[in-house]
Amino acid sequence: MPEQKVILTIDDEGKITAKTDGFKGETCLEAVESLLEQELNIVNIKKTDEYFQANELVSNRTITNNRGSL
Repeated sequence: MPEQKVILTIDDEGKITAKTDGFKGETCLEAVESLLEQELNIVNIKKTDEYFQANELVSNRTITNNRGSL
C-alpha cells in the first residue's frame, strides 16, 4: 500500500487548501475531515483521478476441511 498523506496549505487570507496523496475513493475526504473536525465553510472540492478509483479490498480467507480420512 502506498504512503498516504494530507498536505494542508493556509494562505495569507486564512484559506485552507488540502491535497491528498495515496488515497483511493472517498477515503481522501474522510482523512481531510478527520483532520479538520470543525465546522468549516468549504467552498469548493476538486476531485482528482484518485478519488474515482475504487478502494483496494484485501481479504485473506482460509478454508479448512475437517472431515476425517477414509
